[in-house]
Amino acid sequence: MAFGKPGVYSRHYNLKGLAVVRQIVLDTETTGLEVSQGHRIIEIGCVELVNRKLTGNRYHQYIRPERDIDQGAIEVHGITEEDLADKPLFSQVVDDFVEFVAGATLIIHNAPFDIGFLNAEIQRLGHHYQAVDQVSKVIDTLVMARAKHPGQRNNLDALCQRYDVDNSQRDLHGALLDAEILADVYLAMTGGQTALQLSDVDKTEGGNESMQIRRLSSDRPALPVIKANSEELAAHEVQLDAIAASSGGSVLWRDSR
Repeated sequence: MAFGKPGVYSRHYNLKGLAVVRQIVLDTETTGLEVSQGHRIIEIGCVELVNRKLTGNRYHQYIRPERDIDQGAIEVHGITEEDLADKPLFSQVVDDFVEFVAGATLIIHNAPFDIGFLNAEIQRLGHHYQAVDQVSKVIDTLVMARAKHPGQRNNLDALCQRYDVDNSQRDLHGALLDAEILADVYLAMTGGQTALQLSDVDKTEGGNESMQIRRLSSDRPALPVIKANSEELAAHEVQLDAIAASSGGSVLWRDSR
């Protein structure tokens, strides 16, 4: 099984003919910082977005790296060699991983790091798989954040604070938890599922107003549809008659029916 052509399934159509855009927010944990020094992936976490909504579908896998883990890395993610002793090798899980991400646009914070490690793992398997960034579009949220907030800290914790995303459970880095947090940050940073809460306007010491951006709940009830009654429809027709009389008989609202 191999990655398909770039973006083949990132936008497709459901049975009603509506466009469906699938994105995968991805994060990894590794044995160390430098892929050039032979460091390996030990955890992959992914969450799925369809049309900018979290679906609840996830991919999460711990991986036995067949090498030691740097102490500095353990202090970051807390994963030890003993924790991974009974976990599968990357070659044993690659098909499931490829099936989950195939065709989707990947959303990654500091993408060169994760893509570099994924491609190194894939290269070890020979010619059965293509490089991830050759077949999937990749959105780097670190690049986005630096463009939106130049000269500021743009790591994931800083973005959580800036966009009011709860990261209180992030005592240690974890691939799945970080992917879930990054999904919230990405949606807030790109304007999706957010709202300006004007009641939450705070006064800063300099007297300027700062507005907090909060995500809208995804389980809100649908807005009711209120149809015009007979009197309102009759009044509407009278208004259209008046418009027709003053415009030579052409009324857009009637012509488009």
